[in-house]
Amino acid sequence: MTSSSSTPRAASAPLVLLVTRSDDHHGVAGVMRGLQARGCRPVRFDTDRYPLTVKVGTRLDGQGRIQRRLIDEVSGVDVDLNDVGSVWYRRFHAGGGLPTTLGDLRGPSVDESRRTAYGLIAALGDDAFSGVPQLDPLEAVRRCDHKELQLRRAAGLGLRIPETLFSNDPALVRAFVDDVRADGGVVVTKMQSSFAVFRAGLEHVVFTSVVDDAALKDLDGLRYCPMQFQREVKKRLELRATVVGDDVFCAAVDSQQREETALDWRKDGVGLLRAWERFTLPRDVETALVRLVRSFGLGYAAADIIVTPDDELVFLEINAGGEWYWLDEGAFHRPGFPIADSIAGWLARGAGRP
Repeated sequence: MTSSSSTPRAASAPLVLLVTRSDDHHGVAGVMRGLQARGCRPVRFDTDRYPLTVKVGTRLDGQGRIQRRLIDEVSGVDVDLNDVGSVWYRRFHAGGGLPTTLGDLRGPSVDESRRTAYGLIAALGDDAFSGVPQLDPLEAVRRCDHKELQLRRAAGLGLRIPETLFSNDPALVRAFVDDVRADGGVVVTKMQSSFAVFRAGLEHVVFTSVVDDAALKDLDGLRYCPMQFQREVKKRLELRATVVGDDVFCAAVDSQQREETALDWRKDGVGLLRAWERFTLPRDVETALVRLVRSFGLGYAAADIIVTPDDELVFLEINAGGEWYWLDEGAFHRPGFPIADSIAGWLARGAGRP
């Protein structure tokens, strides 16, 4: 395999690789515009079209020197990946477009596609060998999935957290509920992952729900699937704080205005799209959130926080790669934060464009 570039690499237009999927939302276009305005060349790697119409090749010689190339047969992109100055790891669905006609070969083909694409992204960001900055490294994104670790670190940074139990033991759950109910509290349960099942072509999402007496009598399912249990935190507002480097963009929504969103605003997230307003966090909370995100080796994350009727702030979780576009100025409604531009700025600085 030969290099895709026959001329010296131009420092004038550093390449920024956007790892995403072809059906990703308009926020990606906003980031691309911000990068172009800063003199960078954004290139999409639509992972759902790999390996069918996106081709990637990596060749190493005996001394470890490397050549990399990405060809997108749909867009006509043909680039030398050694020119990459930074990477935005946004969404990943390698092998997702492979046809079901592959039969029992589809599973292994998807696995191999994912492993190869992950390997490419990891190698691009290898700090031990002059890797390029990534928003964010795969290993950091995966480590941030651990909710127990998040809560411990958040509390250590001075953020208030809810009483929480992670368990598959019905006896522990009943004891936890008894303790919370002893002072008039209520326990809710939720999944740590984005839990959904598909039946008859319809998606059924598992939302936050109250653990009532009926649920306590039917905990046998825990032997198949552990769950997260928390003392319910009464709400005045719910916050979404989006952290990009040192920037913190915080918005609030009154989820209590509707019965269906009182416990989990996601039940009618579309109905609340235009109800979000800008919210000013205390400086110490902003600082703690930035430190929490950095503690996982991340440059980006979205935090969920509750404002109680007494105006206390209670941290729930952070999401590496969490959604943000509905809060962005490109969405054409409040609160209109420049999140896409902030992401573009982070990536451009990483690629050497201040």
